[in-house]
Amino acid sequence: MRLLIAEDSAILRDGLVALLTRRGHEVVGAVPDGASLVAEVALLADDPPDIVVVDIRMPPTFTDEGLRAALDIRRTHPEVGVLLFSQYVETRYVSELLSGGAQGVGYLLKDRVADVSEFLDALTRIASGQTVLDPEVVSQLMGASRADDGLAQLTPREREVLALMAEGRSNTAIAESLFLSYGAVEKNVTSIFQRLGLPQDAGDHRRVLAVLRYLRGERG
Repeated sequence: MRLLIAEDSAILRDGLVALLTRRGHEVVGAVPDGASLVAEVALLADDPPDIVVVDIRMPPTFTDEGLRAALDIRRTHPEVGVLLFSQYVETRYVSELLSGGAQGVGYLLKDRVADVSEFLDALTRIASGQTVLDPEVVSQLMGASRADDGLAQLTPREREVLALMAEGRSNTAIAESLFLSYGAVEKNVTSIFQRLGLPQDAGDHRRVLAVLRYLRGERG
């Protein structure tokens, strides 16, 4: 993969570069703030990176510069995957980032990444177009969302399945996590789509639509 890193901590930035290059990936740039990230992607417009890895709180205000830069990049280069990699959960713009197209988007908390393989696996999944969200991010986004009639109709088991879908888990991984058969998970997923009123002609996109409904609590 070709990656671009935005991280204000020089030690962590250099560490990510070393980690990724040792694993055979190409780091096309490493910058200390959101404005530099947007500028670097613009310079690479003819051959953009596969993924940008972005801290959220960076100079000059250390609030949400990275997240707003990620939004800019998704608007101008929707083919570029985004991994938000931060110590904080910022709900203000995350729903907007996801609603712009949740495919190829991830949000991991630095303190909760248990090992390197977990981080690298997240990058691989984002590069393939999946959505990868830390469970704590899902929990806080749910707390910030409004009540929804469709979500209220879900059974406790269906809500468990949908929560794992929101973390980017496949049906096989959900089955293993909940100790269910693959067929039982498929039935729950189908029921979720029906209860949320998601049309069959949406195909695989229904999974993304269901996750967005879950995270944003929007009315259908």
